[in-house]
Amino acid sequence: MLSEIAFYGAIETGLIYGLVAFGIFLSFRVLNFPDLTVDGSFPLGAAVAAVLIMEGWDPWIATGCAVLAGMAAGAVTAILNVKLNILNLLASILTMTALYSVNLRIMGRPNIALLGEETVLTPWYSLDLAYHQVPVLLFIIVIFVSLILLWRFMKSETGLAMRATGANPRMARAQGIATGAMIILGVAISNGLVGLAGALFAQSQGAADVTMGVGVIVIGLASLIGGEAVVTPATVLRALIGCVVGAIIYRLAIGFALNADILGLKAQDLNLITAVLVTLAIVLPGVRNTVTHKLTRKKA
Repeated sequence: MLSEIAFYGAIETGLIYGLVAFGIFLSFRVLNFPDLTVDGSFPLGAAVAAVLIMEGWDPWIATGCAVLAGMAAGAVTAILNVKLNILNLLASILTMTALYSVNLRIMGRPNIALLGEETVLTPWYSLDLAYHQVPVLLFIIVIFVSLILLWRFMKSETGLAMRATGANPRMARAQGIATGAMIILGVAISNGLVGLAGALFAQSQGAADVTMGVGVIVIGLASLIGGEAVVTPATVLRALIGCVVGAIIYRLAIGFALNADILGLKAQDLNLITAVLVTLAIVLPGVRNTVTHKLTRKKA
C-alpha cells in the first residue's frame, strides 16, 4: 500500500503530467500530428524557469517564459513540416535532438538545484495544510484553469478550424482555412502546455535536469490512452477530463507497482512498468468492445 506522502506525491506528479497529456491530445488527436518534440520542450520549460528563478525573476513570470519557450519549440517543429515539407515525425525528432544542446546552453550545466529558491509553491506553504498537500492544491487549480481555457479554445472559431484541419485537411483548405497556420498554432500551444508542465515539475522537485524529458512522450501517451479507456472521449471536455484522469491513474499504478512487495519491482523497472501499462491501455478497450458485442449478440 502507498503511504499518505507517496499517495499525494503520485497525485501531484499525475496532475503535472495531465498538462503533458493535454498537449499530446492537441497534437495527436486534434491535429493528427505525431510530435516527439515534447521530450525536448519538457526540460526546456524546466531549464528556462529554473535559470530565471535563479536570476531573481518572479516565479510566475519565469513560468510564463517557460510556456513561451515551449511554444517556440513547437512552432519550429511545425514550420519544418509546413514550410520545408519535412515529415512531421522527422521534424519533431530534429527539434527534440536540437533542444538537448539548447537546454544545456540555457542552463550552462547538466542540472540546476532550486532548493532554497522562491518558487510558485512558496507562498502556498503558509496555508494550514500538510507540506505534501500544498502542491496538489496548486496544481489542481492550474489544471482546472488550463482545462477550461483549452476547452473554450476548442469551441472557438479558431479551435473549430484547427479540429477541421486535423480531421480533413483537404476539405478544410477548400473551406478557406489556412491549414498550415493551424498546424503551427496547434503544435505551438501543445508544446507550450508541455513547457508549463516542465516548469512546474522543476519547481515541485527542486531541480531542473537536461535529461528529465526522456520518456515524457510515452508517459503522455499512456495518460492519454489510459484516460480514453476510462472516460469515453465523446466530447472535447470529456477527452480533456480523461487526460487528467489517465495521468493520475498512471502515476498511482506506478506507485502501487513499485510499492507492492509481492511483485518484487524496483525503481529501475519503471520503463518496463510503463510499457506494460501502455500496452494494457491500448488493448483493453478493444477487448471490452469485443466482449460487449458478444454479450449484445447473445441477448439479441
